[in-house]
Amino acid sequence: MNIEFCADFSFSKGFALMPVILVLAVMLLTPAPGRTAQVYSHSELARFQSRIVDYSSRINPRFKKRVRSSTRLIIVHTSELELEKTLRVVSRGKSFKNGRSTPGGHANYVVARNGTVYRILDKKYRADHAGLSMWNGVSNVSDISVGIEFVGYHDALLTDSQYRSAGLMLFMLKRDYGLQDKDILTHSQIAYGKPNPWFPKNHRGRKRCAKNFDRARAGLGPTWPYDPDVRAGLLSPDPMLAQVFYPGPGAVVYTWKKAPQALESDVISKLNSAWSIAGEEYDAPTTAYILPGGKILAGDRIASRLGWDRLPVGTKVLLNQKTEQVREQAKSIIKTISGRVTAYSHAGGAYHAPSTIYFLPSGRILTGRAISDRDDLPIGTRLVVGYKGPFDVTKNRTAYKIAGAKYKAPGTIYHIPGRGPVQGDRISDFSDLPKGTGIYLPINL
Repeated sequence: MNIEFCADFSFSKGFALMPVILVLAVMLLTPAPGRTAQVYSHSELARFQSRIVDYSSRINPRFKKRVRSSTRLIIVHTSELELEKTLRVVSRGKSFKNGRSTPGGHANYVVARNGTVYRILDKKYRADHAGLSMWNGVSNVSDISVGIEFVGYHDALLTDSQYRSAGLMLFMLKRDYGLQDKDILTHSQIAYGKPNPWFPKNHRGRKRCAKNFDRARAGLGPTWPYDPDVRAGLLSPDPMLAQVFYPGPGAVVYTWKKAPQALESDVISKLNSAWSIAGEEYDAPTTAYILPGGKILAGDRIASRLGWDRLPVGTKVLLNQKTEQVREQAKSIIKTISGRVTAYSHAGGAYHAPSTIYFLPSGRILTGRAISDRDDLPIGTRLVVGYKGPFDVTKNRTAYKIAGAKYKAPGTIYHIPGRGPVQGDRISDFSDLPKGTGIYLPINL
């Protein structure tokens, strides 16, 4: 970034400059309307800037660079992918099953989970990041905004390191372009969708991207108190996003960490439709629908095989999946993380629940509560979803005493030292279970 820094004063000439310094310090520490009081030192900004990784040489040669005529907004995104795939998509472009592809240039910057910032395009260039979008009556928000992708997911926490980098980057970008805190928005706030089975008109809610972005942790003040395009009648509101971003007077302000289950669940209910969960990806081939009976359909098969109005309550919705792999893995109670099948593929939003048990290749056992980043679990990790335990097997506390008649059922999971998790129906001799064996039982048992 070619960004100017704060003036650096010296005290070598005595106290002559002290009044000037004090006045400037007060000016710097007193925020203008819509700004925060967060101020970074010259050395902090210089150090941050020197560590930005220039990734611009990887940009797809098909992408045509164009300088923005004006910059009125900064838009933050969650990539919904891990780092390697995020960098590839934003720099090289997206490919679709129908053969269509994009030429890349989908962000100006990418912020990795460890806080490392990658420059995809210089901030002056237009990045094709917002898609179908509108804010305050202006369409094509990519034309007037800087785009920042945070590696992560809209239904999981971003890291402390990402927020630290966000604070520094946003501080500099605001100053460069004369922007205020309210000019920093999430993709979910500015994207809109065309009519679909749930909305007869153009509407908010096409994206869930970055709805979990915590403004305070990035050193920002509040967002707009209302959606200007909904208020103007240009778009229909999205009920879930409206509660997250624009709660009415006296309403509970929802954040990702304390939103009610109806707003955050990946399971379809009377209040939680496929659109509420998946946004524009509701009918994508990479969206997997796991019906209550266990049948699995890709999003592009629902209309022809079932119909959107017949999608049953209790259906689980998983984004960014290979449906065939999800279908294969669903056959097993003990699931395995591979290079393309993550904890989220198996557990959905329950990947960080205390009832999801992970058996790592190293021999460690963790519950979902200890998992902060679903992409960090090593390949070969096995897991079960919806379990309690362990209940230790001893001489006086046999498997039968713990699990009753279901001690040898396939749904009763034994963790045997040196062997890992094993289903009860795969154990031939229960009289010789080694010391340290623990039993995990379904929470509904």
